[in-house]
Amino acid sequence: MILNIKTYPDKVLTKKTKPVGEINAEIKKLIDDMVETLYAKRGAGLAANQVGEPKRMAVVDDGQGLLVLINPEITKKKGETVMAEGCLSFPGLQLEIKRPEKIEVEYLDKNGQRKKLKTQDLLARVICHEVDHLDGKTMLDRLPLLKRLRLKRELKRKKRS
Repeated sequence: MILNIKTYPDKVLTKKTKPVGEINAEIKKLIDDMVETLYAKRGAGLAANQVGEPKRMAVVDDGQGLLVLINPEITKKKGETVMAEGCLSFPGLQLEIKRPEKIEVEYLDKNGQRKKLKTQDLLARVICHEVDHLDGKTMLDRLPLLKRLRLKRELKRKKRS
């Protein structure tokens, strides 16, 4: 089932998510629905809170294949790179965002198996973006203060009209 994606300024996007306990049928169904939504909306990543579920899990696909991340934690970061990013919760918006070039992330897969992944470039960027969502942060939080405040005002004004 394709889920409704929450868009800015929905409050669910600014709240930290809760760790997933048991990976039961309900969690697996949510993962399947998130994957279907990700591909239907042509995204590279989708965090559970973007579909209104305050659970610490995300699905990502940078074009190299699907990755399900449950309770992900970035344990190492190296380097920096700036690149244009988009977000399903900010339709049509592209921002230049600074992210680590390489990361190491620990997580559980859909079967509850503990995994560790070292990655770089686009996949590292997508994972960092989704982990930010899980921490209640959006790409706006990565902008300099004045630019962030100006853009937030503009986006809220557009949403009202």
